[in-house]
Amino acid sequence: MRFTGKVVLITGAGRGIGRATAERLVGEGAAVAILDRDGAVADEASAALRAKGAKSLALCADITDRGALGGAIDQALQAFARIDVLVNNAARTLKGNLAQTTPEDWEQELAGTLTGAFLATQLVLPGMVAQGHGAIVNVGSVNGLLALGNPGYSAAKAGLLNLTRALAVEYGPKGIRANMVSPGTVRTQSPSWQKRLAKDPQVFEKLARWYPVGRVGRPDDIAAAIAFLAADEAAFVNGANLVVDGGLTAGLPVMIEELTLETR
Repeated sequence: MRFTGKVVLITGAGRGIGRATAERLVGEGAAVAILDRDGAVADEASAALRAKGAKSLALCADITDRGALGGAIDQALQAFARIDVLVNNAARTLKGNLAQTTPEDWEQELAGTLTGAFLATQLVLPGMVAQGHGAIVNVGSVNGLLALGNPGYSAAKAGLLNLTRALAVEYGPKGIRANMVSPGTVRTQSPSWQKRLAKDPQVFEKLARWYPVGRVGRPDDIAAAIAFLAADEAAFVNGANLVVDGGLTAGLPVMIEELTLETR
Protein backbone atom coordinates (compact mmCIF):
# COMPACT_ATOMS: atom_id res chain seq x y z
CA MET A 1 0.00 0.00 0.00
CA ARG A 2 2.75 2.44 -1.03
CA PHE A 3 0.26 5.09 -2.16
CA THR A 4 -2.12 5.19 0.79
CA GLY A 5 -3.23 8.80 1.28
CA LYS A 6 -1.68 9.97 -1.99
CA VAL A 7 -3.41 11.63 -4.93
CA VAL A 8 -2.34 10.77 -8.47
CA LEU A 9 -3.26 12.49 -11.73
CA ILE A 10 -2.77 10.44 -14.89
CA THR A 11 -3.20 11.84 -18.41
CA GLY A 12 -4.44 9.59 -21.18
CA ALA A 13 -5.74 7.26 -18.48
CA GLY A 14 -8.92 6.02 -20.14
CA ARG A 15 -7.25 3.00 -21.70
CA GLY A 16 -3.95 1.20 -22.22
CA ILE A 17 -0.93 2.05 -20.09
CA GLY A 18 -2.71 4.93 -18.38
CA ARG A 19 -5.62 2.80 -17.26
CA ALA A 20 -3.37 -0.05 -16.15
CA THR A 21 -1.38 2.46 -14.09
CA ALA A 22 -4.55 3.81 -12.49
CA GLU A 23 -5.63 0.28 -11.57
CA ARG A 24 -2.19 -0.50 -10.16
CA LEU A 25 -2.01 2.63 -8.02
CA VAL A 26 -5.52 2.47 -6.61
CA GLY A 27 -4.71 -1.11 -5.71
CA GLU A 28 -1.91 0.32 -3.57
CA GLY A 29 -4.15 2.88 -1.87
CA ALA A 30 -4.05 5.93 -4.15
CA ALA A 31 -6.88 8.26 -5.06
CA VAL A 32 -6.67 8.71 -8.84
CA ALA A 33 -7.83 11.44 -11.20
CA ILE A 34 -8.28 9.92 -14.65
CA LEU A 35 -7.82 12.54 -17.37
CA ASP A 36 -8.60 11.74 -20.98
CA ARG A 37 -9.73 13.78 -23.97
CA ASP A 38 -12.49 11.20 -24.48
CA GLY A 39 -14.88 11.96 -21.64
CA ALA A 40 -16.89 8.76 -22.05
CA VAL A 41 -13.77 6.64 -21.79
CA ALA A 42 -12.61 8.55 -18.70
CA ASP A 43 -16.03 8.16 -17.08
CA GLU A 44 -16.10 4.41 -17.72
CA ALA A 45 -12.58 3.85 -16.38
CA SER A 46 -13.23 5.93 -13.29
CA ALA A 47 -16.58 4.25 -12.62
CA ALA A 48 -14.94 0.83 -12.83
CA LEU A 49 -12.43 1.86 -10.16
CA ARG A 50 -15.11 3.33 -7.89
CA ALA A 51 -17.10 0.13 -8.22
CA LYS A 52 -14.16 -1.62 -6.56
CA GLY A 53 -14.18 0.88 -3.70
CA ALA A 54 -11.43 3.15 -4.98
CA LYS A 55 -11.41 6.95 -4.90
CA SER A 56 -11.42 8.10 -8.50
CA LEU A 57 -12.44 11.16 -10.48
CA ALA A 58 -12.99 11.37 -14.23
CA LEU A 59 -11.69 14.47 -16.01
CA CYS A 60 -12.15 15.40 -19.66
CA ALA A 61 -9.66 17.73 -21.36
CA ASP A 62 -7.36 17.97 -24.34
CA ILE A 63 -3.87 18.37 -22.86
CA THR A 64 -2.89 20.72 -25.68
CA ASP A 65 -5.54 23.22 -24.52
CA ARG A 66 -4.02 24.97 -21.50
CA GLY A 67 -7.31 26.51 -20.41
CA ALA A 68 -9.24 23.23 -20.52
CA LEU A 69 -6.38 21.36 -18.90
CA GLY A 70 -6.11 23.94 -16.13
CA GLY A 71 -9.83 23.66 -15.49
CA ALA A 72 -9.59 19.88 -15.20
CA ILE A 73 -6.65 20.09 -12.80
CA ASP A 74 -8.61 22.59 -10.70
CA GLN A 75 -11.42 20.02 -10.50
CA ALA A 76 -8.95 17.46 -9.21
CA LEU A 77 -7.64 19.90 -6.61
CA GLN A 78 -11.16 20.74 -5.49
CA ALA A 79 -11.97 17.05 -5.10
CA PHE A 80 -8.73 15.86 -3.49
CA ALA A 81 -7.05 19.07 -2.20
CA ARG A 82 -3.65 18.26 -3.69
CA ILE A 83 -1.74 16.26 -6.30
CA ASP A 84 1.18 14.17 -5.09
CA VAL A 85 2.01 12.35 -8.33
CA LEU A 86 1.62 13.35 -11.98
CA VAL A 87 1.93 10.71 -14.69
CA ASN A 88 2.27 12.27 -18.14
CA ASN A 89 1.09 9.36 -20.24
CA ALA A 90 -1.01 10.95 -23.02
CA ALA A 91 0.61 10.96 -26.46
CA ARG A 92 -0.29 11.25 -30.10
CA THR A 93 1.13 9.58 -33.20
CA LEU A 94 -0.17 10.05 -36.73
CA LYS A 95 2.27 9.19 -39.52
CA GLY A 96 4.82 6.41 -39.87
CA ASN A 97 7.53 8.11 -41.90
CA LEU A 98 8.87 11.53 -42.86
CA ALA A 99 7.52 11.39 -46.41
CA GLN A 100 3.94 11.09 -45.14
CA THR A 101 4.31 13.61 -42.31
CA THR A 102 2.85 17.04 -43.06
CA PRO A 103 3.74 20.17 -41.07
CA GLU A 104 0.28 19.92 -39.50
CA ASP A 105 0.92 16.30 -38.47
CA TRP A 106 4.26 17.33 -36.99
CA GLU A 107 2.71 20.09 -34.92
CA GLN A 108 -0.08 17.83 -33.66
CA GLU A 109 2.33 15.07 -32.64
CA LEU A 110 4.64 17.45 -30.79
CA ALA A 111 1.70 19.15 -29.10
CA GLY A 112 -0.07 15.94 -28.09
CA THR A 113 3.05 14.23 -26.77
CA LEU A 114 5.54 16.87 -25.58
CA THR A 115 3.79 20.23 -25.19
CA GLY A 116 0.85 18.65 -23.37
CA ALA A 117 3.20 17.05 -20.85
CA PHE A 118 4.92 20.40 -20.36
CA LEU A 119 1.59 22.14 -19.76
CA ALA A 120 0.32 19.54 -17.30
CA THR A 121 3.61 19.68 -15.43
CA GLN A 122 3.66 23.47 -15.31
CA LEU A 123 0.12 23.51 -13.93
CA VAL A 124 0.74 21.03 -11.08
CA LEU A 125 4.19 22.30 -10.06
CA PRO A 126 3.03 25.27 -7.92
CA GLY A 127 1.01 22.97 -5.68
CA MET A 128 3.84 20.47 -5.41
CA VAL A 129 6.31 23.22 -4.54
CA ALA A 130 3.95 24.60 -1.90
CA GLN A 131 3.54 21.21 -0.23
CA GLY A 132 7.26 20.49 -0.49
CA HIS A 133 7.05 17.17 -2.30
CA GLY A 134 5.89 15.55 -5.52
CA ALA A 135 6.77 12.95 -8.12
CA ILE A 136 6.42 13.32 -11.88
CA VAL A 137 6.69 10.27 -14.13
CA ASN A 138 6.79 10.86 -17.87
CA VAL A 139 5.98 8.00 -20.22
CA GLY A 140 8.54 8.04 -23.01
CA SER A 141 9.29 5.38 -25.61
CA VAL A 142 12.16 3.47 -27.17
CA ASN A 143 11.20 5.57 -30.21
CA GLY A 144 12.88 8.45 -28.40
CA LEU A 145 16.12 6.43 -28.27
CA LEU A 146 16.23 4.72 -31.68
CA ALA A 147 14.93 5.40 -35.18
CA LEU A 148 11.84 3.18 -35.26
CA GLY A 149 9.50 5.17 -37.49
CA ASN A 150 6.82 7.69 -36.46
CA PRO A 151 9.29 10.62 -36.63
CA GLY A 152 7.08 13.32 -35.10
CA TYR A 153 6.12 11.13 -32.15
CA SER A 154 9.72 9.95 -31.77
CA ALA A 155 11.10 13.48 -31.75
CA ALA A 156 8.53 14.43 -29.11
CA LYS A 157 9.51 11.46 -26.92
CA ALA A 158 13.19 12.40 -27.24
CA GLY A 159 12.28 15.92 -26.15
CA LEU A 160 10.34 14.52 -23.22
CA LEU A 161 13.54 12.89 -21.95
CA ASN A 162 15.33 16.23 -21.87
CA LEU A 163 12.33 17.88 -20.22
CA THR A 164 12.44 15.17 -17.55
CA ARG A 165 16.08 15.90 -16.84
CA ALA A 166 15.49 19.65 -16.74
CA LEU A 167 12.71 19.14 -14.19
CA ALA A 168 14.85 16.83 -12.10
CA VAL A 169 17.66 19.37 -11.84
CA GLU A 170 15.52 22.47 -11.33
CA TYR A 171 12.94 21.04 -8.95
CA GLY A 172 14.87 18.32 -7.13
CA PRO A 173 15.99 20.85 -4.48
CA LYS A 174 12.31 21.66 -3.89
CA GLY A 175 11.39 18.07 -3.06
CA ILE A 176 10.06 17.13 -6.49
CA ARG A 177 11.45 14.19 -8.44
CA ALA A 178 11.05 13.70 -12.20
CA ASN A 179 11.74 10.44 -14.00
CA MET A 180 10.80 8.72 -17.23
CA VAL A 181 9.76 5.23 -18.27
CA SER A 182 10.54 4.26 -21.87
CA PRO A 183 8.48 1.26 -23.00
CA GLY A 184 9.10 -0.92 -26.01
CA THR A 185 6.16 -2.26 -27.99
CA VAL A 186 3.11 -2.58 -25.73
CA ARG A 187 -0.06 -4.32 -26.85
CA THR A 188 -2.87 -1.82 -26.29
CA GLN A 189 -6.15 -0.80 -27.92
CA SER A 190 -4.77 2.56 -29.07
CA PRO A 191 -5.91 3.83 -32.49
CA SER A 192 -2.39 3.55 -33.92
CA TRP A 193 -2.14 -0.13 -33.00
CA GLN A 194 -5.66 -0.81 -34.23
CA LYS A 195 -4.65 0.54 -37.65
CA ARG A 196 -1.59 -1.71 -37.71
CA LEU A 197 -3.65 -4.73 -36.65
CA ALA A 198 -6.13 -4.02 -39.42
CA LYS A 199 -3.27 -4.21 -41.93
CA ASP A 200 -1.61 -7.23 -40.31
CA PRO A 201 -3.39 -9.19 -37.54
CA GLN A 202 -0.09 -10.93 -36.75
CA VAL A 203 1.94 -7.76 -36.20
CA PHE A 204 2.52 -8.38 -32.47
CA GLU A 205 3.65 -11.96 -33.11
CA LYS A 206 6.08 -10.75 -35.77
CA LEU A 207 7.46 -8.05 -33.48
CA ALA A 208 7.93 -10.54 -30.63
CA ARG A 209 10.95 -12.13 -32.34
CA TRP A 210 12.86 -8.84 -31.93
CA TYR A 211 12.45 -8.97 -28.16
CA PRO A 212 14.87 -11.13 -26.15
CA VAL A 213 12.08 -12.01 -23.68
CA GLY A 214 10.09 -13.46 -26.57
CA ARG A 215 7.02 -11.23 -26.38
CA VAL A 216 5.88 -7.63 -26.63
CA GLY A 217 4.93 -5.71 -23.50
CA ARG A 218 1.68 -5.59 -21.58
CA PRO A 219 0.26 -2.41 -20.02
CA ASP A 220 0.81 -3.96 -16.57
CA ASP A 221 4.56 -4.22 -17.28
CA ILE A 222 4.78 -0.47 -17.69
CA ALA A 223 2.41 0.29 -14.82
CA ALA A 224 4.72 -1.61 -12.46
CA ALA A 225 7.70 0.54 -13.49
CA ILE A 226 5.69 3.75 -13.14
CA ALA A 227 4.55 2.68 -9.68
CA PHE A 228 8.15 2.16 -8.57
CA LEU A 229 9.35 5.56 -9.81
CA ALA A 230 6.35 7.33 -8.27
CA ALA A 231 6.73 5.65 -4.87
CA ASP A 232 8.71 6.92 -1.89
CA GLU A 233 11.04 3.92 -2.14
CA ALA A 234 12.50 5.61 -5.24
CA ALA A 235 13.32 8.74 -3.22
CA PHE A 236 16.91 8.85 -4.53
CA VAL A 237 15.93 8.23 -8.16
CA ASN A 238 15.71 11.54 -10.00
CA GLY A 239 16.27 12.37 -13.66
CA ALA A 240 16.41 8.70 -14.62
CA ASN A 241 15.08 7.00 -17.74
CA LEU A 242 13.95 3.46 -16.94
CA VAL A 243 13.82 1.50 -20.21
CA VAL A 244 11.17 -1.21 -19.99
CA ASP A 245 11.51 -2.98 -23.32
CA GLY A 246 12.18 -6.67 -22.74
CA GLY A 247 15.79 -6.18 -23.85
CA LEU A 248 15.04 -4.61 -27.25
CA THR A 249 17.62 -1.84 -26.93
CA ALA A 250 20.19 -4.13 -25.30
CA GLY A 251 21.07 -5.74 -28.62
CA LEU A 252 19.81 -7.10 -31.93
CA PRO A 253 18.88 -10.77 -31.48
CA VAL A 254 17.53 -11.23 -35.01
CA MET A 255 20.73 -9.80 -36.48
CA ILE A 256 22.80 -12.02 -34.18
CA GLU A 257 20.96 -15.09 -35.47
CA GLU A 258 21.64 -14.10 -39.06
CA LEU A 259 25.26 -13.25 -38.30
CA THR A 260 26.13 -16.40 -36.34
CA LEU A 261 23.66 -18.71 -38.12
CA GLU A 262 22.69 -20.05 -34.71
CA THR A 263 19.17 -20.02 -33.33
CA ARG A 264 18.33 -19.04 -29.80
